[in-house]
Amino acid sequence: MPTINPKILAAISGAIGAYMADEEAWQAAAGGMAAPAPGPPLNLWALAGRQEAMQLRLLMQRRSLR
Repeated sequence: MPTINPKILAAISGAIGAYMADEEAWQAAAGGMAAPAPGPPLNLWALAGRQEAMQLRLLMQRRSLR
């Protein structure tokens, strides 16, 4: 197994350290932000109706419904 050049090893470890420091800084900055407000509640009746309409269309396309 060949040995790694010390300059390359230093460059790799420096890049990893900079990346980790950047991620920690980003997480610290994002921690102070407020979470977005929740949206309207999910309407299950509308979702079921849409699913049924899509299923009927699929059956019509396949000509399974006669």
